[in-house]
Amino acid sequence: MIFIYMVGTAGSGKSSMTAAFHDWCLRQEFDAITVNLDPGVDELPYTPHVDVREWISLQDVMQEYGLGPNGAQVVCADEVALNAGEVERRISEFRSDYVLLDTPGQLELFVFRRTGRVIVDQLSREQTMLSFVIDPSLATTPTSFVSQLMLSAITQFRIPVPLINVLSKRDIVEQEALDMILEWGERPEKLYDAVMVDAPSLYYQLSEGMMAVIKEMEAHTDLIPVSNETLEGMEDVYAAVQKVFMGGEDLERA
Repeated sequence: MIFIYMVGTAGSGKSSMTAAFHDWCLRQEFDAITVNLDPGVDELPYTPHVDVREWISLQDVMQEYGLGPNGAQVVCADEVALNAGEVERRISEFRSDYVLLDTPGQLELFVFRRTGRVIVDQLSREQTMLSFVIDPSLATTPTSFVSQLMLSAITQFRIPVPLINVLSKRDIVEQEALDMILEWGERPEKLYDAVMVDAPSLYYQLSEGMMAVIKEMEAHTDLIPVSNETLEGMEDVYAAVQKVFMGGEDLERA
């Protein structure tokens, strides 16, 4: 099994990406299952094969501990980590090539707390990768794009497994803006020049430092633009997965 975690900020399109890539896998006759790791989500664009909401309820936690939604989300994240063994057991009931794991909407619950690391360690770090999902509407200026790359770099720093950057919802931005974002990803020197123009002189040293970190951690690697509606780009995500685990060779179809 290859475990692919969809990680990113709230609203970036993690759940839609999970649904779309699962759909693409089935169309290609690959075995794939979906796992929901967010106890607080109300609706999903797919029917998860394994769903933590079956044994962890946000509403129950709110009532039991007298917490608001945000505090309850933190408690739920810790409970997901404590129940990592149960997640592993449920996943092991399936025979599948790919396990697509949809992480909580708030990035900090999975990345900045120990939840993500515990889950990854419990399930399988050797056959694991992260798909950092970037909302293109949050990456149309140099500084906002760098902010997304920094979050991606921090994610891989916290959970040290292979990572790819996926630019979701390519349909929602103009082609000119999309081309600009992709060029920044492919040519970090262009991004560097744009940041130096965009960032006020007061923050010059900070901008320089951030760019140095991105270059050092290789968080500026090419972005994979995808459409969760048309499934455009999903074959490129698949190719990236094969490059990481199979040296570019396809898994056999089921």
